[in-house]
Amino acid sequence: MKAAVLHEVGGIPRYEDFPDPVAGDGEVIIDVKAVAVENVDKAIAAGTHYASEKYIGRLPVIPAFDGIGALPDGTLVGFGNIRPPYGALAEKAVVPQGSYMPIPDGIDPAVVAVMASAVTAMSMKTAAGFVPGETVLVQGATGVAGRLAVKVARLLGAGRIVATGRDDNQLREVQAIGADTVINTAVSDEALAQAYLDARGDGYDVVVDYLWGRPSEILLRALVPRSFAFGKPTRVVQIGESVGTEVAIAGSSLRTSGVEIYGAAKGLDPQTMDEVYQQVVTWTRSGELTFEVEKVPLSDIETAWQRTDLKGRRLVVVP
Repeated sequence: MKAAVLHEVGGIPRYEDFPDPVAGDGEVIIDVKAVAVENVDKAIAAGTHYASEKYIGRLPVIPAFDGIGALPDGTLVGFGNIRPPYGALAEKAVVPQGSYMPIPDGIDPAVVAVMASAVTAMSMKTAAGFVPGETVLVQGATGVAGRLAVKVARLLGAGRIVATGRDDNQLREVQAIGADTVINTAVSDEALAQAYLDARGDGYDVVVDYLWGRPSEILLRALVPRSFAFGKPTRVVQIGESVGTEVAIAGSSLRTSGVEIYGAAKGLDPQTMDEVYQQVVTWTRSGELTFEVEKVPLSDIETAWQRTDLKGRRLVVVP
């Protein structure tokens, strides 16, 4: 079969022949239909993600660990838990029986492949307990996941949405899809801290953080009260780390600010995941939630993997 094959950690996958997967006991072969290439896939391929050893411990390997495909009987499913060295960026994948679920009828498989980012954005509710009317700050709103978080916050009934990014043109686009106020983080530390303060209004109730690193460190410092006071609770959901993997947190940033920090998986269980997924499906079918995708053929994987011009569109590879 044809596949995107990674020969070295940190390398670029190449379009070439790879042995067809053979199903073992309790396994099934999937005909791949669409795969969203996300930051986590590139981080794993680069060897910088904590799961890199699991997925690229033996080379050569096919990147990406989930996608949309068809079972032998033609049923379209979302699949995962692929057996390395096989991955999703190929014509076929091999997964354990049951490591898949039917996808919603009437939705383009390429769109379904991207819906996981909207499910993650729902962590503002599942992890942080968002309620309608609250103010949401989306850290890293110009990326695919961040833009979806802005849309999800609006659909959930946010009172105000503040969004950050590094590009003024893209920030204007984010305002057009629902942000009330935007902050450019490509400024000095002092200017960024002041921007967070100027935009907070009565305070940030929920922060959806795809950045971490410098912007989040400055935000946490900015939330420390300037006088003796009880800080308004601010629930921070840590989702991504596109700027940095660590932040230095002063004790005062937690002691007097009211800040609470959660991981995106907090509050999730099978029932909650299904409820969140069904909500995203409902919004998608109604047209209330839209997804920007850039479809490319598997044969163009080398060029597509290195693209930097997507600007809010998710790369979806179609074998």
